[in-house]
This record gives sequence, C-alpha cells and structure tokens, in this order.
Amino acid sequence: MIKENVERVRQQIEQACASLPAGRQGLKSDPDKIMLVCVTKGRPISLILEAVSLGLKHIGENRVREALEKHNQISGVTWHMIGHLQSNKVKEAVKIFDLIHSVDSVSLAQEINRQALKINKTQDVLLEVKTSSEATKSGFFVQDLTESYAEIKKLENVQVKGLMTMAPVVSDAEEARPYFAQLRQLRDKLNPQWLLSMGMTNDFQVAIEEGANIIRLGRAIFEG
Repeated sequence: MIKENVERVRQQIEQACASLPAGRQGLKSDPDKIMLVCVTKGRPISLILEAVSLGLKHIGENRVREALEKHNQISGVTWHMIGHLQSNKVKEAVKIFDLIHSVDSVSLAQEINRQALKINKTQDVLLEVKTSSEATKSGFFVQDLTESYAEIKKLENVQVKGLMTMAPVVSDAEEARPYFAQLRQLRDKLNPQWLLSMGMTNDFQVAIEEGANIIRLGRAIFEG
C-alpha cells in the first residue's frame, strides 16, 4: 500500500508543478525540488523503514520524545521537527533535528541558539507564521514577523532557512489557497530564496501551486 501511495503522491506533485493559478505564470515549480517530508507521528518503525526504502529521506516528527525513540533505529535520513516545540525540549531537539519548522517566538529562537551553542552547532530553522485567525494555530503574526526576524537573525547559532504555516482545516483545498499565497508573498518580501514549508495531505497540491517547496505528508503515505 505504501508503495502505491508514494507513487500516487509523486504523480500529484508533478501535476501540481505543471499547474499554475492566475498570476503565477512563469513561476512553475520543479518536481525534483519539492521536499517531501514523511510525517511519522505514531507510525511503527517497520512502516517508516518501508517508506525510507522507497526513497523518502525526510522524516517529520511532532514530538521530541517520539523522535528520540526512533532516531537510532532509522539511518540515512534528514530529521524535521514539525510540531510545536516547548522550550524545555530544545536541548534534546537540537541534538537530532536537522531542520526545526516550528520556531514561533523570539524567545524560542534564543533558547535554540543557547542550546546549539553548547554543542557547537548551527541549527537550521523555519519561522512559523500564523496566516489564519484560528486560536489553535501557533506562529508569528504577519505584521510582527519583520521585526521579530530582525532579532532572530542576530543569533549566531541559528540559521533561518525559510517560513512555515498551517492552513485552517477546510472542506475544499481551494479555500486554503489565500493562506499559502500570503506566506509566499511574505517570503518574497523578506528573502525570495527562502524555503516555504506549507501543505499537508488535504491541501499539498494547492500549496505547491502557490510556491511550496516543502510539503508535510503522513496520511497520504501511510493510509489507504
């Protein structure tokens, strides 16, 4: 099942890269440059290893403790922290994660910097942006991001690589498009070379059409 799911997802990525909404002509994405992060929360090691054997080399975890349990059992992959990161988990997180997607405050970035300094590491991060008004969503408010980034970029052991957002849960993926477009426009204003992590199982094709180059998929890979 996983093999068929992965093949289907890759076809959908190609289709999304070939399809552009109005206003984005000439900005087609390259399917080979779309980073597919396999979300493995709650998945057994056997299924994760099967996904890795099919070429999925980016693993996304929501919880530090679960990632620590899996880390030594899975080799040859890049580890992504995609869930909310608590300050008291940063010390362990910087030891194993290659990219932290969910930096949602200056204080969290400062703690990452402190802990990364201790192990002589420069930690790559994405800044999480709150593009929707949902109370359950975390992230910097759009209007605050420029000022917050000015503070974060002073940190010597933190390297900002891009932005991340989570669109609200909607019945039609098209309804998520404005949130992705807003993040792309913000990225283009701050640094056009930055990565954009946006899009999950229900809306990743729309996210790619709007410029995502990192998508985070779990159910699309592991469930029928």
